[in-house]
Amino acid sequence: PSHQMLPPSASTTELTLALDGVQDPGNLGTIIRIADRFGINRIVCSEETADAWNPKVVQATMGSIARVDISYTDLAAWIDQQPEGTPVYGTLLDGDDIYAQELSEGGVIIMGNEGKGLTEKVRRRVTRRLLIPSYRKDDTAESLNVAIATAIVCAEFRRRGSACR
Repeated sequence: PSHQMLPPSASTTELTLALDGVQDPGNLGTIIRIADRFGINRIVCSEETADAWNPKVVQATMGSIARVDISYTDLAAWIDQQPEGTPVYGTLLDGDDIYAQELSEGGVIIMGNEGKGLTEKVRRRVTRRLLIPSYRKDDTAESLNVAIATAIVCAEFRRRGSACR
């Protein structure tokens, strides 16, 4: 990937998607396509995230890679550089039900690695912990595919009225 030192800061009026170690090219391509669909113009990736220019990623974006700015950096350091008060949302299995939380118009939404979730370094910087609840009593489907979870989270933010105008 083409590495920049630090991508521009997040905005309090726009959503930025951050990916912490998403390694599957199909998932990354799908997430880029989801960001494009939901009007999220920027994705900041940890250096452990798959290369956005991998042919499998590019194919999975279905052209969305041309409309979404993607950069790679030390994600924890980038989060530390955000303006004070910028909401940093993280999806965690011990988070709070996304459907019961107040969601802001802008900020950072962090999605984690397919098997391990968020790294400890990044998890410590999350200011708003989100959970997509399970509706099964036995909770056998413990987690979701990261691209599916990204779509659900982005749809909920947009459903709440923070859509691009």
